[in-house]
Amino acid sequence: MAERPIKSVETEIALYGADAVARAARLIAQGQPVAVPTETVYGLAADARSAEAVARIYAVKGRPDFNPLIVHVPDLAAAKRLGVFGATERALAKAFWPGPLTLVVPRSADCPVARIATAGLDTIALRVPGHRAMQALLSSAGVPLAAPSANASGQVSPTKADHVVASLGNRVALVIDDGATKAGVESTIARVAHGAVEVLRPGPVTAAMLHAASGLRVTDRQGAEVVAPGMLASHYAPGKPVRLRADEFEPDEFGIGFGDVPGDYQLSAAGDLTEAAAHLFDALHAGAASAKPRIAVAAIPHEGLGAAINDRLSRAAV
Repeated sequence: MAERPIKSVETEIALYGADAVARAARLIAQGQPVAVPTETVYGLAADARSAEAVARIYAVKGRPDFNPLIVHVPDLAAAKRLGVFGATERALAKAFWPGPLTLVVPRSADCPVARIATAGLDTIALRVPGHRAMQALLSSAGVPLAAPSANASGQVSPTKADHVVASLGNRVALVIDDGATKAGVESTIARVAHGAVEVLRPGPVTAAMLHAASGLRVTDRQGAEVVAPGMLASHYAPGKPVRLRADEFEPDEFGIGFGDVPGDYQLSAAGDLTEAAAHLFDALHAGAASAKPRIAVAAIPHEGLGAAINDRLSRAAV
């Protein structure tokens, strides 16, 4: 897809409320993307049915057109109008929706979502968000919303409105500000295939949680061909070299600490993985903005939510 020139606009930050949501819905009706918080990260939302509106998302982000987008809907009933759900997918949806799980399912025969949103694939990535702002926007706009993270492609995902402006300022007209996001990392992406639940991108819904809800074995499909959002090897880049699993920091490194390893930014002094996930992208933004030329990150246990944190860090370090 040829890159389209982006018209410079004045970016407005509006505090969450009925007026901000109504203005965002009007922009979406005009085919424009808006930035809105979810429980994971801030998303760049546009009408998923409109190829032109979705193309604007790609253009604003500078996103490769082979990387599909997550489509957000208000509930499972709306999701079933866009995709085909088997018994296991329905069980997972009922267990984790609304919430930070994206399910990749076959497109329904009459799915109105633009093909550009799914990168031409015969599957669609669907999520029911659990955040009041995105749910209010879905209700007001009345359309499914394609919404990748609201940052330039490959850069650190935004967990605050200020992060969106730093990355996309003058490219998006409106940012709804409802404070810092809760989860801090993007949703888990999974699909049911080959008698298992395949994790395409780890996130807040862990492999153990997926197994408990589905009764199926859970496998890891990371590193395979791009069949869902967030599978590119290089992603979340802060624009500086990133050293991982550091037990101490050099003078020219912005240190991101965890547990007993202190740093310029502490993910969680208590070693709490949930707290660390919530702070992860803010820490990378802080490192990118610091005067130090390099970033180093303390070791994070590779268990539970730690798998999602380490996934994001490994992509940032590529």
